[in-house]
Amino acid sequence: MIKDPFQRLNLDREILSVSQLNGRARVLLEDVFAQVWVEGEISNLAKPASGHLYFTLKDSQAQVRCALFRQNAARVRQALRDGLAVKVRGKVSLFEGRGDYQLIVDSVEPAGDGALRLAFEALKGKLSAEGLFSAERKQALPGHPKRIGIISSPTGAVIRDIISVFRRRAPQVPQAQLTLIPTPVQGRDAGVQIIHALQLADRHGFDALILARGGGSLEDLWCFNEEPVARAVAACKTPIISAVGHETDVSICDFVADVRAPTPSAAAELLAPDMGDLQQRLHSLHRRLVLRMQDRLARERLRLEGLSRRLRHPGERLRQQAQRLDDLDMRLRRAFEQQFKHQQQRLSHLDARLAAQHPGRSLALLRQRLDSLAERLPRAMSEGLKQRRLRLEHQMHTLHAVSPLATLGRGYSILLDERGQAIRQAEQTRPGQRLRAKLAEGELQLRVEDNHLTPVTLSLLD
Repeated sequence: MIKDPFQRLNLDREILSVSQLNGRARVLLEDVFAQVWVEGEISNLAKPASGHLYFTLKDSQAQVRCALFRQNAARVRQALRDGLAVKVRGKVSLFEGRGDYQLIVDSVEPAGDGALRLAFEALKGKLSAEGLFSAERKQALPGHPKRIGIISSPTGAVIRDIISVFRRRAPQVPQAQLTLIPTPVQGRDAGVQIIHALQLADRHGFDALILARGGGSLEDLWCFNEEPVARAVAACKTPIISAVGHETDVSICDFVADVRAPTPSAAAELLAPDMGDLQQRLHSLHRRLVLRMQDRLARERLRLEGLSRRLRHPGERLRQQAQRLDDLDMRLRRAFEQQFKHQQQRLSHLDARLAAQHPGRSLALLRQRLDSLAERLPRAMSEGLKQRRLRLEHQMHTLHAVSPLATLGRGYSILLDERGQAIRQAEQTRPGQRLRAKLAEGELQLRVEDNHLTPVTLSLLD
């Protein structure tokens, strides 16, 4: 069993097996998400012979696999089917065999209060925009209230739970100081009655008020989500605690009230400080006061002794100042001598640099370079001309080798037509055509007698 699921891997590269990794992930998920409520639509519902139910819970953007085991499935009153909108409660876990993330469901409820939820969110947004939920307008609860008004039903268990808490935690508060302002907390006219009870209690000068009701469905608690009731709670000048429903129930009055308590008993505990805690706190404050006083006296004693040791005769103070003056004078002289020496060294260095940069030396160096360049220039020009002459002769030989005139010199000729175009094929000529033959020296005028492209017809009588 992993004791700490949040424990990080060792710095020396701890290697986990797949089973160890899935085991740690499962423990981490179950520890962080031990109980969550999720709302969505059922799909892919499977009912194997084991009695367990497996399905997918989805909304418009995501989905999660769910498992409802047999002992919990037997308690579900509603028949589950694909497409059914539900609210499920369970813990987030991991099926280690496949490494699948899933929700282990232990309770299923129908999600049929969509319209009320929309109205709830709309009113919540409206009142929040008006600033009725802001922390600046909320009042602090009194530390030790003497008169407490309880607005609730006289027949429910809420008033008995609140009285029980006060008897247990604050017996110093007499029961006569707890005043019940009875009102119905469910039904069609409950909202009007609650508003009347709030106004009546606010006028009677209570130190604090508790607006309380037990748990129930959203419809049962709807009177505490009505806008007139919320505005009546906001208008109360007396600090008020809203304790409507169980811990998971949230109403508009919870947001408007000065303090929200998860249960009516918790509201009573906020106004009924434990007598034992008060006595223990008093003893603790007494001990802290004594320790603070002792510490303060010790510090002041040490401070007095320090001041006594620091108190010196004026003559001794003057001698100390004279000695300090002599020390500063010697330090000033040494600093001046060091600075003067440093400036002399710097002046010598600059003088040497100035001599090195004298124009005469630079001119001599430039003159030597000029003479050297004057000697190198004729040689470079002669060598350059020689190289270019050789390159020219080489290029002339190359040009002469590929020149058509050299070809003519070896006994060849070039035939040109009337337009001066070279004749390369017999097909470019016709019988009787005048041609010009260019020789190595001179030209010849020729006439084509036959190009051998058409058959020659001979008479058999010849």
